[in-house]
Amino acid sequence: QVQLVESGGGLVQPGGSLRLSCAASGSIGNINAMGWYRQAPGKQRELVATITSGGNIYYADSVKGRFTISRDNAKNTVYLQMNRLKPEDTAVYYCNADIYLVGIAGRLYNYWGQGTQVTVSS
Repeated sequence: QVQLVESGGGLVQPGGSLRLSCAASGSIGNINAMGWYRQAPGKQRELVATITSGGNIYYADSVKGRFTISRDNAKNTVYLQMNRLKPEDTAVYYCNADIYLVGIAGRLYNYWGQGTQVTVSS
């Protein structure tokens, strides 16, 4: 079994910053891509940013220049540094990862975290 545990959400004023963390634990052989998604009330879940094990990065247009994704492979952890936050960034942020499990070669399993609330409001 694998668990993804997010932390770092909260309430912040417009223009402020937050840093989200997501740590993966369990029977992890290797982690391929890791990423962050978000879901605002009444809206579909959307991709925010992803990073592969080789360091290739993708950002949604809405967060380019404001958010930075990074990962620590030794700690099986992905981060999302969010700067210049806007009210429209308010959402539940979810961590996602594609993981090879110990003892199961050649098959990727996809996991989600439980989500962390980010609220941007004055």
